[in-house]
Amino acid sequence: QVQVVESGGGLVQPGGSLILSCTVSGSIFSINSMNWYRQAPGKERELVARSRKRGEQVDYADFVKGRFTISRDNAQNTVYLQMNSLKSEDTAVYYCNVDLVSLSDSNTDYWGQGTQVTVSS
Repeated sequence: QVQVVESGGGLVQPGGSLILSCTVSGSIFSINSMNWYRQAPGKERELVARSRKRGEQVDYADFVKGRFTISRDNAQNTVYLQMNSLKSEDTAVYYCNVDLVSLSDSNTDYWGQGTQVTVSS
């Protein structure tokens, strides 16, 4: 069984910073990618940042380039999202997504429960 647990959301003023973290644990053989998505009210879930090849390859959505940084601690199976210069439009539930090979089942796509980020003065 695989568990994905996020933390770090909260309320922040515009221009502020937050860091999200996500740890995956359980019956893991290998991790292909660790990613962050977000979903704002009334909108579809969208990719924010992707980390592949143990963090050597990262990609960002245009709307966060230069403001957000994704990083990994491979020893701890943890991915972080450092969010700077936050804007009101960054308000959303942020989800961690992990693409991995499990030792216990055929599923490869795992999601966390989501953490709320609210940017407001």
